[in-house]
Amino acid sequence: MSNVSTFIKEYVRAIIEGYAAVFAGAGLSRASGYVNWKDLVRPLAEEIGLDVNKEHDLVAVAQYYRNERGSRFSINQKILNEFTKDTMQNKNIEILARLPIKTYWTTNYDELLESALERNNKKADVKTTQESLANNICDRDAVVYKMHGDVRDPAKTVVTKDDYEIYGNERPLFRTALQGDLISKTFLFIGFSFEDPNLDHILSQIRILLGESSRDHYCFFERVKKRENDENQQEFSYNVAKQELRIKDLRRYGIQAVLLDTYSEITCILREIESSVLRKNIFISGALAEYEPPWNKESVDNFTFSLAQDLVKHDYRIISGFGKGIGSTIINGALEEIMRSKYKHVDEYLCLRPFPQIVSGGLPRGELWKRYREDMISQAGIAVFLFGNKEVDGNVVFSDGMLEEFEIARKLGKIIIPVGSTGGAAAKIFNVVKEGLKDYPYLVDYCDQLQTEVDSGKLVELVRKIIHKQQVV
Repeated sequence: MSNVSTFIKEYVRAIIEGYAAVFAGAGLSRASGYVNWKDLVRPLAEEIGLDVNKEHDLVAVAQYYRNERGSRFSINQKILNEFTKDTMQNKNIEILARLPIKTYWTTNYDELLESALERNNKKADVKTTQESLANNICDRDAVVYKMHGDVRDPAKTVVTKDDYEIYGNERPLFRTALQGDLISKTFLFIGFSFEDPNLDHILSQIRILLGESSRDHYCFFERVKKRENDENQQEFSYNVAKQELRIKDLRRYGIQAVLLDTYSEITCILREIESSVLRKNIFISGALAEYEPPWNKESVDNFTFSLAQDLVKHDYRIISGFGKGIGSTIINGALEEIMRSKYKHVDEYLCLRPFPQIVSGGLPRGELWKRYREDMISQAGIAVFLFGNKEVDGNVVFSDGMLEEFEIARKLGKIIIPVGSTGGAAAKIFNVVKEGLKDYPYLVDYCDQLQTEVDSGKLVELVRKIIHKQQVV
């Protein structure tokens, strides 16, 4: 069994290092209005005189129905009707699709995962047949393995005992591919009941092959609670013991259960995972048209260069809008550290987003830049504000673009680090933050230094320390 904080830490590490995967079951799609496995089978069971609430082997019930009808036409129609309905927003699927995860497995027939990936500007390579495993879509961002088929071809979905019995002959490569991913990736099983014969077979083979060397995977369980009206103490104790035994049995396969009071907690946990992953991305907001004492060109260049270099050295990714007066030294600092490191690559540690200067479309420049800022800041978890002035009609004024970026970052719930000692808009943002310090508890111990420190080396160390304390790994 794993506690929530340990799970978040381990899964965030898996995402950041590129070996995280998701296995989605029917429970994940329920929030969108789709039926679970039991409700899908329920009307079929009723037609042949069975009560689905009294049956534990629902695959067998589907097989009995097919036997009675002599074909699976009605089953195919049921799948087509149920999984082409209009759906509601599914927060958990949206978060999973936004995360930088490249491998998704599912036994679901619906298209929720691939649709969510598309909404998040990710190209999904969807595998629904064994033949499709041999083909790769160019420039794909994620692979979705639908090991039990797809709603658009219901006749080939896996639903009856016949389908499961011939699965090893009809789709052996799905089992092989899943086995490989379970060996090399860390899975989060979500909305999954662990009653699927295919997965049982694969997990048992991995346990035989790897023994104690199997990697950890994770799943969610809702803690058994006593029902107030219709359950006595003996029944409650039985259900608790049964859940504990089930959790221990899953541990044989390396699947660690994360116990929750209610499944509604999953959304908050996924949001925390997303926030933690984004905190490795640091947005640097800054602009400088006029040097203000005690800062001069040499000290500004030294500070911005050293800050970017230090962040990359500690494996943070910098996102920058190439602000006037500081953009070049930020790039130089990051590049120097990337070039001197054997395994660092520019696109992994530096994301440059220069603002478009010429507006040629229908949007006015102000609206275009606002949307541009929102998109840029949404990709980061932490926003650092430095300096911040510009020249307007011969006068030096606060950088209104930085102030707008602060408001966007605050609205999006980002970690905000205003280096007030650099003056300009950064000092103004610092004063706003200091007045509402209860909303920025992570800055309480660092306010004085952020306001007064002007030594480049000490400031770099200070900013990195604040950033580091926001990480879960």
